Amino acid sequence: MGIRGRVEELFSVIMNTPLWLTHLLVLLQLLLPLTWSLLHPPHPPPVHIPTLVPHAPTPLIRSRFSARTQPELTTHCNASCFHRGEPEAPRERLTDKLAFETLYADGSRTLTTVDVEADEEFEGDPFTPPSPGRAQRLKARRRRVRRQIYGADGRFNIQGDNFLLDYPFSTAVRISTGCTGVLVSQRHVLTAAHCVHDGKDYVKGARKLRVGFLNPPSINGGLASSKKPLVRWVRVKRTRVPKGWIQGPQEVSMDFDYALLELRWPHRRPFMRLSVAPSSDDLAGNRIHFSGFDSDRSGELVYRFCPVEEESSNLIYQHCDARPGASGSGVYGRVWDNSLERWERKVIGIFSGHQWLEIDGENRDYNVAVRITPLKFAQICYWVHGNRLDCVQD
Repeated sequence: MGIRGRVEELFSVIMNTPLWLTHLLVLLQLLLPLTWSLLHPPHPPPVHIPTLVPHAPTPLIRSRFSARTQPELTTHCNASCFHRGEPEAPRERLTDKLAFETLYADGSRTLTTVDVEADEEFEGDPFTPPSPGRAQRLKARRRRVRRQIYGADGRFNIQGDNFLLDYPFSTAVRISTGCTGVLVSQRHVLTAAHCVHDGKDYVKGARKLRVGFLNPPSINGGLASSKKPLVRWVRVKRTRVPKGWIQGPQEVSMDFDYALLELRWPHRRPFMRLSVAPSSDDLAGNRIHFSGFDSDRSGELVYRFCPVEEESSNLIYQHCDARPGASGSGVYGRVWDNSLERWERKVIGIFSGHQWLEIDGENRDYNVAVRITPLKFAQICYWVHGNRLDCVQD
């Protein structure tokens, strides 16, 4: 999509929302960096994807489904946590975190351990750590109090047949535990791990987990009097959660706050492809986007976008306005596709929640997304395809 198409897309959303004049000013602020990015696309080098070799699954005892659902995850992190990167971790520790549990619809579970195939090009999980300039900007920021809405509320309600069923908004789905997910294949939904598991056990609602597809009133039997969209629910056949989420303190396990749900039947909607998260400098306009079902706007799909504030090896720090319920949303950006020679929307992370970041004795708060690293891409891709040979960077 060219600059004109992108402008028309955002303008249509804005004119369909309240306070459209305020939102129009936000759009104008977006256009300058976006236009520059489109006219001067980056040419990032190819990303090396490691190969995960799974072992035979081991049966586990059945889940008790005793955990309470967490509508939002909140963690704390200090400077060492912020600068912690997977490249510095021993290979054994990484492969242990990349092992995964599979929960089946009948409540049974299995554990699958994995190996990372030896490769001279791969040492840990390659990602360029934040530059010194980014770390210095962290010190210069003033202290904040915790807020999920930063300044004027920049969220847009997505309404009407032409928007709810159009890509990329049509890729957002509801999770029956009160979260959001994103369609990443014809049968798979990516969401946050804390939406189905609290780190010790599966939440009660995961026993009969469902995924909800939003349908405009006009296609639901002609119920024109109904103003809110209706939801068509589909049962989940299988749920996969990385062991990195199940073990360890939350400030570490937040790096693995993602889960994949497999539907009983394929859907017919377009889905969004995954990508290893590039540096924010290689995103069009340095911006991320996501749509979710925020708890303060019941029954509505809510879209937002904002610049990336900071980034670590595993997390994307930002101030996109969000409320509980948006957890699990697919965070996407416009990534330059070298093979197609054009910008493509791709899922580069999963919205997790909120984190207090303590730097030099000051607490700063951010909304946080888990970034898809090469190792996580290889793992999620294997979950989707069941064939490691298909798991190369698109």
